[in-house]
Amino acid sequence: MNVPTARMPAAERRLALVDTAIRLFTESSYRGTTTADIARAAGVSEPILYRHFDSKRDLYLAALDHVWETVRTGWEKTLSGADDACAAVEAIGKEHVSIRSSKLQLAELWVQALTEAADDAELRRHLRRHMREVHDFVADLIRRGQEQGAIAAERDPDSEAWIMLAGGILGMVGRRVGLLDDRELQAIRAARLAWLRG
Repeated sequence: MNVPTARMPAAERRLALVDTAIRLFTESSYRGTTTADIARAAGVSEPILYRHFDSKRDLYLAALDHVWETVRTGWEKTLSGADDACAAVEAIGKEHVSIRSSKLQLAELWVQALTEAADDAELRRHLRRHMREVHDFVADLIRRGQEQGAIAAERDPDSEAWIMLAGGILGMVGRRVGLLDDRELQAIRAARLAWLRG
């Protein structure tokens, strides 16, 4: 049963719908979550949802972009408070991860999008652009670390950034299926940091 909610400004309602969609997509899946589920959880009708988003895919893409914006803001804050870029990479890797963690949500949404992208050219284009943007942020972080002397000059920033993105996906999959425990993930992070430092 929908609980009547106070009338919100459009931007606030849109954000509330995105936040609800992120929670439902990461707790279930893209395929397993309907717009009716999202509307019900947000306390609105489906027609209200469709005033803000043309389709479930549009809502999913907005969720993906919102999570990345949250992650990027957090990473930039970590970077500004770290001694150097390598210390920032280490701090980012050690961030607390839970189902509500935007870092985990990002990897979760990527994996779900990958399963849908084969049949959806628009989703595939968006995901490619989106992952490239995350890659470029990480590669720039590595370059900054090299300029500071904190990351070995011979490391290829572009390759290392792809490895880090792949590691994020592996960590999410490992936690979801019980493949990797915290000790193993910490060992992987430590090995990667040692490699970066040279």
